[in-house]
Amino acid sequence: MSNAAFYCSFNLKKGASVPDFLQAAKALNDGYISKQKGYISWKQLVDGDTWADFLTFETMEDVKKFEADSGNAGELAEKFYSFLNLASCKVNYFTVERNYE
Repeated sequence: MSNAAFYCSFNLKKGASVPDFLQAAKALNDGYISKQKGYISWKQLVDGDTWADFLTFETMEDVKKFEADSGNAGELAEKFYSFLNLASCKVNYFTVERNYE
């Protein structure tokens, strides 16, 4: 069975502190996301003002459950999302066809 990925591109709010944002992301990962069923990794990507979260899980079912349950992350998620321009978020789901390492 192929792994699956959750990909979300976004912009930070004007004036958002990148170090504070990355600290909030680490706290969210360590305190909630990394503990979700099927979690493999979370990569944060940036190109100028565009950021992207690339989360990999064991199955597409795990990805969908992660997203459905994401409201359960409480204050950790609230802090993370406080840095995002939510209107800029674009979400995609992918099945990993091949992995080169």
